[in-house]
Amino acid sequence: MHTITTGNEKYQKCIDVCLECAKACDYCSTACLDEPDPKSMAQCIKLDMDCADICLLSSQFMSRDSEFSSQLCSVCGDVCKTCGDECAKFPTDHCQQCADICHRCADECESMS
Repeated sequence: MHTITTGNEKYQKCIDVCLECAKACDYCSTACLDEPDPKSMAQCIKLDMDCADICLLSSQFMSRDSEFSSQLCSVCGDVCKTCGDECAKFPTDHCQQCADICHRCADECESMS
């Protein structure tokens, strides 16, 4: 994974994890749609999309050292935890992998907020 260089290295680990999480959530939501019963995974898909978006936004805020980074990281952590908990309910590899990165991202975001 390519590392973004910022002027503020205190955010770098969180930025990296947020970008990894966004990628995993985008993949998971698409993979869920290809499952035999995607309707049963509707909440997972919705949360994957929300999580990917907030992770990308959070990484952008941290990259520019926004004064709102800490508040956004707090919300991002909440969304990641909720998404991870939902993904963990499904046995598919993509959901289990997504749950793992979501929970890691939630922990990292909480430490930034």
